[in-house]
Amino acid sequence: MHKPMVLILSIFFSFSPLDAAYLLKEGTRPKSQIDRMPKNSVSDMVQIPQNPSFYANQIKPFPAHEQRVLDNAFNRKYFEPWHINVLDIPRDELGWEVRFVTHQKIYRLDGSLITSGTYEKWIANADYAHINTKRYKAITVCHTDLKALPTSEAFYKNPKETGEGFPFNYNQNSSLHINVPLFVSHFSKDQQWAFARASYGFGWVKVSDLALVDATLMRKFKNDRYAMVIKDNLHLYHEKKHISIVKVGALFPVAGTNRYYITSRDPKGRARLETVEVEDAHIIANKPANKPLPFTAQNVAMVAKEFYGEPYGWGGGYECRDCSSTTRDFLGVFGIFLRRNSSKQAQDGHSVFIGDLDKKRKKRAIIQQSEPFRSILYVPGHVVLYLGEYQGEPVIMHTYWGIRKKDGTKLITGRTIITSTEPGKERADVKEESKLINTLQNIINF
Repeated sequence: MHKPMVLILSIFFSFSPLDAAYLLKEGTRPKSQIDRMPKNSVSDMVQIPQNPSFYANQIKPFPAHEQRVLDNAFNRKYFEPWHINVLDIPRDELGWEVRFVTHQKIYRLDGSLITSGTYEKWIANADYAHINTKRYKAITVCHTDLKALPTSEAFYKNPKETGEGFPFNYNQNSSLHINVPLFVSHFSKDQQWAFARASYGFGWVKVSDLALVDATLMRKFKNDRYAMVIKDNLHLYHEKKHISIVKVGALFPVAGTNRYYITSRDPKGRARLETVEVEDAHIIANKPANKPLPFTAQNVAMVAKEFYGEPYGWGGGYECRDCSSTTRDFLGVFGIFLRRNSSKQAQDGHSVFIGDLDKKRKKRAIIQQSEPFRSILYVPGHVVLYLGEYQGEPVIMHTYWGIRKKDGTKLITGRTIITSTEPGKERADVKEESKLINTLQNIINF
């Protein structure tokens, strides 16, 4: 007599979203070669408070309506690859990777020369004659890399030269979070790579790391209710199987209370909409409202701490960050969109030129005209986040490779640190004209 109830319950639980669920939970980044880099320190890292919360009470009001306007622009740019019909990469940027490998010598990490026979195969595999012949819409199904050419092989400028070699793999164009919309121009000849344009960069993505989307899925995924990861190095699981690392800055459409959308890749390469549960609600910005995270002292300090001490990962390699991916992911949580590299980011906000000021006046201008935790400072090749002031000095957080010395070498710091605008000023061997304060060109405000 109880069999009908048992049957009903079995049917209910077999379709329950708690079964075979995707789960997002806290974790750590697996150690790799990137963790064995030199990590020198300078006096700033002892004498200046290294906890971002020390500076957080210096933030200025960020009106909610202004933050929302910026966040709406963020969302529009984020999903833009799903709304273009042809590749729209500027002519002067398209093909930079071909010019890079053909106009100079390139090397393997061991110092051996990569011959033309090798890189010509990479270029042939790219099949650039077929740009815009597919025009598919797609999405990343895991954290992945954006390569310059369709190969997993690394290439370097001469590793024997100062500032070259590991980790400066020039095939590492960028990294992509999970859930990143893509426009796919075409595929490599070996069908292993897709030439794709994301919101903040373009390059080659492993076909296995993306899935093709249709209009129905795009409409459900793009639901105007988004949250963003605020705890770094999370891990995504499906039935206890590890799927991907998930970094601060990854966007998730909201599906319900502590439930979010992701996609999986079916055997034919098509995307299937899935839901993921969050083990701890505090690892993703969804309370008290959806993205953007309110710009409060508590929130900016909490998020900034997630970046501190992370190894320098050129182009987002080794599941780490370089200077521009740090600023991009930090500010993205608060609704501010930044592109891939420092030169692009210098154009993404309101720029104030300070390059013609002497050291003292430049520091004063930074303190007076920058917004703590919301302005970046730019020098060609490097970008930093302004935190505020300490004892009359501007303080920055930046993912910094190293400090130029008088002999042309660098004192490698190789991680995200908090310093003044003169890191290494106590050292007699630091090159004065190369100090950040003497090379900073612009304040970028948002």
